[in-house]
Amino acid sequence: MPVSPPAAKQTAAPKSFEIKSAQLPLVALLVHTTDWQQLQHELLAEFGPQGDSPDFFDHDALVVDFSALPQDTPVDDIVPLLRTLRQCNLMPVAMRGASDSWMQAAQELGLCKAEPEVHRQSKSAPASETAAVQVQEVVREVVREVPGPATMVVDKPLRSGQKVYARGGDLVVLAPVNPGAEVVADGNIHVYSSLRGKAMAGARGNANARVFALSLDPELVSIAGVYRTSENPLAPDVRGKCAQVRLSNDGLEKLLFEALKS
Repeated sequence: MPVSPPAAKQTAAPKSFEIKSAQLPLVALLVHTTDWQQLQHELLAEFGPQGDSPDFFDHDALVVDFSALPQDTPVDDIVPLLRTLRQCNLMPVAMRGASDSWMQAAQELGLCKAEPEVHRQSKSAPASETAAVQVQEVVREVVREVPGPATMVVDKPLRSGQKVYARGGDLVVLAPVNPGAEVVADGNIHVYSSLRGKAMAGARGNANARVFALSLDPELVSIAGVYRTSENPLAPDVRGKCAQVRLSNDGLEKLLFEALKS
Protein backbone atom coordinates (compact mmCIF):
# COMPACT_ATOMS: atom_id res chain seq x y z
CA MET A 1 0.00 0.00 0.00
CA PRO A 2 1.58 3.31 -1.03
CA VAL A 3 2.41 5.73 1.75
CA SER A 4 1.32 9.34 1.30
CA PRO A 5 4.06 11.88 1.75
CA PRO A 6 3.80 14.00 4.92
CA ALA A 7 1.80 17.17 4.50
CA ALA A 8 3.91 20.27 3.99
CA LYS A 9 4.19 22.36 7.13
CA GLN A 10 2.12 25.49 6.89
CA THR A 11 4.13 28.65 7.44
CA ALA A 12 2.49 31.80 8.73
CA ALA A 13 2.09 34.38 6.03
CA PRO A 14 3.83 37.67 6.83
CA LYS A 15 1.49 40.29 8.18
CA SER A 16 0.88 43.39 6.14
CA PHE A 17 0.71 45.66 9.19
CA GLU A 18 1.63 46.08 12.83
CA ILE A 19 -0.15 47.90 15.64
CA LYS A 20 2.29 49.83 17.80
CA SER A 21 2.00 52.54 20.38
CA ALA A 22 3.05 56.03 19.34
CA GLN A 23 3.74 59.32 21.09
CA LEU A 24 2.92 62.24 18.84
CA PRO A 25 3.24 65.98 19.46
CA LEU A 26 -0.15 67.63 19.91
CA VAL A 27 -1.37 71.14 20.54
CA ALA A 28 -4.48 71.89 22.56
CA LEU A 29 -7.14 74.55 22.09
CA LEU A 30 -8.46 75.47 25.55
CA VAL A 31 -11.90 76.98 24.97
CA HIS A 32 -12.92 79.79 27.35
CA THR A 33 -16.21 80.91 25.79
CA THR A 34 -19.54 79.53 24.66
CA ASP A 35 -19.84 82.26 22.05
CA TRP A 36 -18.84 80.03 19.13
CA GLN A 37 -19.07 82.81 16.56
CA GLN A 38 -16.66 84.97 18.56
CA LEU A 39 -14.31 82.00 18.94
CA GLN A 40 -14.34 81.28 15.21
CA HIS A 41 -13.87 84.96 14.36
CA GLU A 42 -10.86 85.34 16.66
CA LEU A 43 -9.26 82.11 15.42
CA LEU A 44 -9.55 83.21 11.79
CA ALA A 45 -8.35 86.73 12.60
CA GLU A 46 -5.18 85.29 14.13
CA PHE A 47 -4.45 82.07 12.21
CA GLY A 48 -6.80 82.04 9.20
CA PRO A 49 -5.71 82.47 5.56
CA GLN A 50 -6.15 86.25 5.86
CA GLY A 51 -5.16 86.46 9.54
CA ASP A 52 -2.11 87.90 11.25
CA SER A 53 -0.22 84.57 11.35
CA PRO A 54 -1.60 82.36 8.56
CA ASP A 55 1.45 80.07 8.54
CA PHE A 56 1.75 79.62 12.27
CA PHE A 57 0.44 76.04 12.17
CA ASP A 58 1.37 73.38 9.64
CA HIS A 59 -1.46 70.82 9.82
CA ASP A 60 -0.70 70.19 13.50
CA ALA A 61 -2.79 67.59 15.32
CA LEU A 62 -5.11 69.31 17.80
CA VAL A 63 -7.02 68.40 20.97
CA VAL A 64 -10.10 70.56 21.55
CA ASP A 65 -10.26 71.08 25.32
CA PHE A 66 -13.58 72.11 26.93
CA SER A 67 -12.45 71.56 30.52
CA ALA A 68 -12.68 75.31 31.25
CA LEU A 69 -16.43 75.33 30.47
CA PRO A 70 -19.26 74.13 32.75
CA GLN A 71 -20.22 70.51 32.21
CA ASP A 72 -23.84 71.52 31.52
CA THR A 73 -22.89 73.66 28.52
CA PRO A 74 -25.57 73.07 25.85
CA VAL A 75 -24.49 70.94 22.92
CA ASP A 76 -24.21 72.91 19.71
CA ASP A 77 -23.18 71.96 16.21
CA ILE A 78 -19.39 71.70 16.39
CA VAL A 79 -18.94 71.18 12.65
CA PRO A 80 -18.42 74.94 11.98
CA LEU A 81 -15.75 75.06 14.70
CA LEU A 82 -13.94 72.06 13.24
CA ARG A 83 -14.11 73.64 9.80
CA THR A 84 -12.62 76.87 11.18
CA LEU A 85 -9.78 74.97 12.85
CA ARG A 86 -8.92 73.27 9.56
CA GLN A 87 -8.87 76.67 7.86
CA CYS A 88 -6.18 77.59 10.42
CA ASN A 89 -4.05 74.58 9.32
CA LEU A 90 -5.02 72.62 12.42
CA MET A 91 -6.22 69.00 12.32
CA PRO A 92 -8.71 68.27 15.16
CA VAL A 93 -8.23 64.65 16.22
CA ALA A 94 -9.57 64.49 19.77
CA MET A 95 -11.69 66.21 22.41
CA ARG A 96 -11.45 66.29 26.18
CA GLY A 97 -13.06 67.89 29.19
CA ALA A 98 -16.53 67.81 27.64
CA SER A 99 -19.81 66.33 28.83
CA ASP A 100 -20.98 62.93 27.61
CA SER A 101 -23.34 64.53 25.09
CA TRP A 102 -20.50 66.62 23.68
CA MET A 103 -18.25 63.58 23.49
CA GLN A 104 -20.91 61.57 21.69
CA ALA A 105 -21.30 64.33 19.10
CA ALA A 106 -17.52 64.49 18.65
CA GLN A 107 -17.13 60.72 18.27
CA GLU A 108 -19.85 60.67 15.62
CA LEU A 109 -17.67 63.13 13.68
CA GLY A 110 -14.60 60.92 13.97
CA LEU A 111 -12.88 62.55 16.95
CA CYS A 112 -11.58 60.39 19.76
CA LYS A 113 -11.68 61.02 23.49
CA ALA A 114 -8.48 62.38 25.02
CA GLU A 115 -7.72 61.90 28.68
CA PRO A 116 -7.31 64.97 30.92
CA GLU A 117 -3.81 66.24 31.53
CA VAL A 118 -2.26 64.55 34.53
CA HIS A 119 0.05 66.49 36.80
CA ARG A 120 2.13 63.87 38.55
CA GLN A 121 3.48 64.29 42.05
CA SER A 122 6.42 62.36 43.38
CA LYS A 123 5.80 60.05 46.31
CA SER A 124 7.44 61.00 49.56
CA ALA A 125 10.84 59.43 50.04
CA PRO A 126 13.59 59.59 52.63
CA ALA A 127 15.73 62.68 52.36
CA SER A 128 18.78 60.65 51.41
CA GLU A 129 16.96 59.15 48.42
CA THR A 130 15.04 62.20 47.18
CA ALA A 131 17.86 63.77 45.14
CA ALA A 132 18.70 60.53 43.33
CA VAL A 133 15.05 59.87 42.48
CA GLN A 134 14.56 63.37 41.10
CA VAL A 135 17.70 63.18 38.95
CA GLN A 136 16.65 59.86 37.47
CA GLU A 137 13.20 61.23 36.65
CA VAL A 138 14.57 64.34 34.94
CA VAL A 139 17.00 62.33 32.84
CA ARG A 140 14.29 59.92 31.76
CA GLU A 141 11.94 62.71 30.70
CA VAL A 142 14.64 64.61 28.79
CA VAL A 143 15.82 61.59 26.85
CA ARG A 144 12.34 60.50 25.90
CA GLU A 145 10.37 63.68 25.35
CA VAL A 146 12.67 66.64 24.80
CA PRO A 147 15.05 66.06 21.90
CA GLY A 148 17.58 68.77 21.21
CA PRO A 149 15.94 71.44 19.04
CA ALA A 150 17.42 72.80 15.87
CA THR A 151 18.48 76.43 15.57
CA MET A 152 17.58 78.62 12.61
CA VAL A 153 20.07 81.32 11.61
CA VAL A 154 19.09 84.35 9.52
CA ASP A 155 21.92 86.58 8.26
CA LYS A 156 19.97 89.10 6.17
CA PRO A 157 17.96 92.13 7.30
CA LEU A 158 14.22 91.53 7.69
CA ARG A 159 12.05 94.19 6.09
CA SER A 160 8.44 95.15 6.73
CA GLY A 161 6.06 92.32 5.83
CA GLN A 162 8.67 89.57 6.17
CA LYS A 163 8.17 86.84 8.77
CA VAL A 164 10.51 84.11 9.99
CA TYR A 165 9.35 81.22 12.20
CA ALA A 166 11.79 78.80 13.87
CA ARG A 167 9.52 75.84 14.47
CA GLY A 168 10.68 73.64 17.31
CA GLY A 169 13.87 75.55 18.11
CA ASP A 170 15.70 78.82 18.62
CA LEU A 171 16.06 81.68 16.15
CA VAL A 172 19.29 83.62 15.69
CA VAL A 173 19.16 86.81 13.60
CA LEU A 174 22.47 88.42 12.62
CA ALA A 175 20.93 91.51 10.99
CA PRO A 176 18.33 94.16 11.85
CA VAL A 177 14.68 93.27 12.33
CA ASN A 178 13.02 96.37 10.93
CA PRO A 179 9.57 97.75 11.81
CA GLY A 180 6.82 95.63 10.27
CA ALA A 181 8.95 92.48 10.23
CA GLU A 182 8.15 89.54 12.49
CA VAL A 183 10.36 86.91 14.12
CA VAL A 184 8.80 83.90 15.86
CA ALA A 185 10.37 80.90 17.58
CA ASP A 186 9.23 78.01 19.73
CA GLY A 187 12.43 78.57 21.71
CA ASN A 188 14.59 81.65 22.29
CA ILE A 189 15.13 84.57 19.93
CA HIS A 190 18.59 86.13 19.63
CA VAL A 191 18.92 89.32 17.58
CA TYR A 192 22.55 90.38 17.24
CA SER A 193 21.47 93.75 15.89
CA SER A 194 18.51 96.10 16.32
CA LEU A 195 15.07 94.62 17.08
CA ARG A 196 12.38 97.10 16.01
CA GLY A 197 9.75 94.72 14.62
CA LYS A 198 7.73 92.03 16.37
CA ALA A 199 9.36 89.21 18.33
CA MET A 200 7.45 86.22 19.75
CA ALA A 201 9.46 83.61 21.66
CA GLY A 202 8.06 80.46 23.25
CA ALA A 203 5.35 80.52 20.61
CA ARG A 204 3.95 77.16 21.69
CA GLY A 205 3.86 77.86 25.38
CA ASN A 206 7.50 77.60 26.46
CA ALA A 207 7.48 79.98 29.43
CA ASN A 208 11.25 79.63 29.84
CA ALA A 209 11.97 81.15 26.42
CA ARG A 210 13.64 84.56 26.19
CA VAL A 211 14.26 87.36 23.70
CA PHE A 212 17.75 88.87 23.46
CA ALA A 213 18.72 91.90 21.37
CA LEU A 214 21.71 94.20 21.05
CA SER A 215 19.29 97.08 20.56
CA LEU A 216 15.84 96.41 22.00
CA ASP A 217 13.01 98.62 20.74
CA PRO A 218 10.27 96.26 19.45
CA GLU A 219 6.83 97.04 18.14
CA LEU A 220 5.65 93.98 20.04
CA VAL A 221 7.42 91.41 22.16
CA SER A 222 5.84 88.21 23.48
CA ILE A 223 6.89 85.26 25.64
CA ALA A 224 4.54 82.24 25.63
CA GLY A 225 1.61 84.46 24.64
CA VAL A 226 2.23 87.20 27.23
CA TYR A 227 2.93 90.33 25.22
CA ARG A 228 3.64 94.04 25.37
CA THR A 229 3.37 96.55 22.54
CA SER A 230 5.19 99.78 21.79
CA GLU A 231 2.12 101.66 23.06
CA ASN A 232 3.72 101.11 26.47
CA PRO A 233 7.23 102.56 25.97
CA LEU A 234 10.17 100.74 27.47
CA ALA A 235 12.18 102.23 30.28
CA PRO A 236 15.17 104.34 29.20
CA ASP A 237 17.65 101.85 30.67
CA VAL A 238 16.56 99.12 28.23
CA ARG A 239 15.08 100.90 25.22
CA GLY A 240 17.57 100.77 22.39
CA LYS A 241 20.05 99.01 24.66
CA CYS A 242 21.45 95.49 24.86
CA ALA A 243 18.73 93.73 26.83
CA GLN A 244 16.68 90.61 27.37
CA VAL A 245 12.98 89.88 27.87
CA ARG A 246 11.73 87.00 30.01
CA LEU A 247 8.74 85.94 32.08
CA SER A 248 8.79 86.41 35.82
CA ASN A 249 9.03 83.19 37.81
CA ASP A 250 6.55 84.26 40.48
CA GLY A 251 3.51 82.83 38.70
CA LEU A 252 2.19 86.27 37.71
CA GLU A 253 3.08 85.87 34.00
CA LYS A 254 4.67 89.32 33.84
CA LEU A 255 7.25 90.34 31.24
CA LEU A 256 10.56 91.49 32.64
CA PHE A 257 12.89 93.74 30.62
CA GLU A 258 16.48 93.65 31.80
CA ALA A 259 19.58 95.39 30.50
CA LEU A 260 22.56 93.17 29.76
CA LYS A 261 25.94 94.49 30.79
CA SER A 262 29.21 93.32 29.31
